[in-house]
Amino acid sequence: MRQLRTPSPPLVVRRSSIRGLVRRKLPFLPVFAQSVAAIAPSGTAAVTPPFVISAVGGGASVLVFLAAAVLAVCVALVIRPMAQRLAVTGGLYTYVAKGLGPSVAIPVGWSAIVGYGAVSVSSLFAVGTYLDQVAGAAGMAGSGSTFAIVLIVVLAATIALLLMARGIRISAGTTLLIECVSVAGILALMVYLMTRDNQTPRIPHDFVAPVDPGTLAISAVLAISAFVGFESATTLSSESYRPFRSVPRTLVWTPVAAGVIYLVAVCGQSVALSDGSVTVSESMTPVTDLLLRDNSAFLAGVVDLGIAASFFACTLASMNALVRVLFTMGREGIAPAVVGRAHPRFHTPAHAIVLSMLVVTSCAVVALLAGMAPQDGIRSFLTLSALGYLGSYLPACLAGPALLHRIRESSRVITVLGTVTAVLLALLVVAACFSNQSYNTELLLSYAAVMVASLVFTLGLRIFAPERLRGVGIYDEPQRADLLQTETFR
Repeated sequence: MRQLRTPSPPLVVRRSSIRGLVRRKLPFLPVFAQSVAAIAPSGTAAVTPPFVISAVGGGASVLVFLAAAVLAVCVALVIRPMAQRLAVTGGLYTYVAKGLGPSVAIPVGWSAIVGYGAVSVSSLFAVGTYLDQVAGAAGMAGSGSTFAIVLIVVLAATIALLLMARGIRISAGTTLLIECVSVAGILALMVYLMTRDNQTPRIPHDFVAPVDPGTLAISAVLAISAFVGFESATTLSSESYRPFRSVPRTLVWTPVAAGVIYLVAVCGQSVALSDGSVTVSESMTPVTDLLLRDNSAFLAGVVDLGIAASFFACTLASMNALVRVLFTMGREGIAPAVVGRAHPRFHTPAHAIVLSMLVVTSCAVVALLAGMAPQDGIRSFLTLSALGYLGSYLPACLAGPALLHRIRESSRVITVLGTVTAVLLALLVVAACFSNQSYNTELLLSYAAVMVASLVFTLGLRIFAPERLRGVGIYDEPQRADLLQTETFR
């Protein structure tokens, strides 16, 4: 008896699975701006290095950031082959679904959402903190209070929501302009910090390696948190004009450029902080305090504005990525269907944008009202975001070789690189979880709770709704209009 064969999926579809969003319109620069802004290199260069320097010293900080840059580039190289073959809105979530299957993809998707959401909360903390500092320097009444920071956070979140709802081109253009100006300013600042008073690094004091591996591990996680988000351009793949060229290029060059900026920033700040006149533990804004100590109040105000603007751009870019992952889940039936709807006029995932911004803003406001110090909020949510990102990077490094094997395009280089990178990420996460940092327990429990819930949800789908699970992994398939230009002749 002749065996019936399962029909193959069509090579060309009538309507794309991500219909409703703008398709194949974004040029390279907005796509590149998405990844750059998600990293927020100028703001991060002023905020993250002091935390690492205070923990492990100047010399070790340079090595930690250099290792983090190499690791980020390795992750990018493993992800790139998937970005060269699939145009998606779900980013790593969809890539893992195609490489390792839906059961692995759902926890990865929620891990990515934790990463994007936590870094957005941290960015709102930074926007509120630095703009409040500017207001205080200008003599505005009420600055310096928790209420003032909360008010700034709410206003910034509202503006971000409106920009995202109006369209990705507007928000991407805004982030690109902000980051270009901010990066130029922060690099000039670091050169100033290294050359003022003809200071040179005192090697015996500034460049001493730590002996505590736990502290080194958590410092490495903080350093990696400075690079996370470079893959967010993959969530714009289906909306970009040439996705199989612009997204892979963005993946590789973004962490390389960020690494150069961070190494300059670490060197400058390790020298500037070496005399102990300003300590990170006692200062919410150590870089600004360094300038105030030098009687550079105007320059300090400009730097504060630049840092706040950079983190506002980071909020925009991170939320743009988050809502597209949520949009994809809504289209697949994994999340409520309402978040999978697109605005009929602006062609953006408007419902996902509103819901996500409400949750992220509420987290920041509640934490501030509960008494969390802004510098603790920035550091804690950055660390939580790093856990979320690492939880998605690790499976993605395994999904790359698996997907190439499934489509019979295996690469020995990608297989070895993906395996080694995944092992290094796993070791880093384990070491950081068992470090002696006091704030680790709460962060680890919060992340673990989300992961356990996602695993239970996935198990429930396998038992009660396997057909919904099989629908995970949608991407932007070629349409008849793309190949035959049928719309032109109607």
